[in-house]
Amino acid sequence: MSTATAERIAPTPIDIRPLQPTIGAEIHGIDIGKPISADVRDAIRAAVLEYKVVFFRDQQLDNDSHAAFAREFGPLYTHPSTTHDPKITPIHNIAAVDNARFDQRQTKVKIRPGEAYHSDTSWRLVPTWGAVLRAVDLPPVGGDTVWVDANLAYEGLSDELKARLEGLHVTHDYRSALLADGHDYPIVAHPVVRTHRETGKKILWVNLTQNPQILGLELAESRELIQEILLQYKRPEFQVRFSWKPGSVAFWDNRAAVHYAVRNYGDYPRLLHRVLIADEPLYADL
Repeated sequence: MSTATAERIAPTPIDIRPLQPTIGAEIHGIDIGKPISADVRDAIRAAVLEYKVVFFRDQQLDNDSHAAFAREFGPLYTHPSTTHDPKITPIHNIAAVDNARFDQRQTKVKIRPGEAYHSDTSWRLVPTWGAVLRAVDLPPVGGDTVWVDANLAYEGLSDELKARLEGLHVTHDYRSALLADGHDYPIVAHPVVRTHRETGKKILWVNLTQNPQILGLELAESRELIQEILLQYKRPEFQVRFSWKPGSVAFWDNRAAVHYAVRNYGDYPRLLHRVLIADEPLYADL
């Protein structure tokens, strides 16, 4: 860890071990299935802001403790898919993340293999700020998840591309999946380059799973720019890759990173449970 990084997040009551220089860190020495102190909560949040995604190993969470941990960082958001899962009590605000749902979405939006980089709830006017994901049923091998530092992805663009993207907005269309769950929501647009309201960093923010289209451009130019953004997301130097094990938990800043689930485990019914944390609706920024 660099001296500058240590100064930003220390002193801390937790053991933080970075996995990459700017994205991904494992946190050790804490049982997040039990109530945490304000100091520990603040240290975890600082680490999430610093590293975009943090990981915990060997945790024994159930629905109650999973939701209770996430609730330490803000009000929980109930995703439209949550109440349609009979395996999970809706009161916990927990949604299943499994390969069956992945297959259904791939079919609906025709996502090409290797391109499903996304952020959660980017179809909303105020997307969720955080997500806590825990392993439930894992394949023997495979099924990793990749997170991308979306600020590094932006900084790695050429000056010409930065200039072309400045001031542009992108739509994310999730209506087919919402309608299938008995919900609807208007299509909204967000800046392609967002400014993170807590860190002040510029974020390259496009959801490749939701038919993105950049407004005010011909379709050909919109597709060209989206492909350039995808190439940035795919660069290994901007990524951290996490191998799930029983008891693993990931907690990420949904405003600062995009992620990608590696589908290389055949037909195994891989299952994870996710809780989303709502962001503050800052109407002056909308």
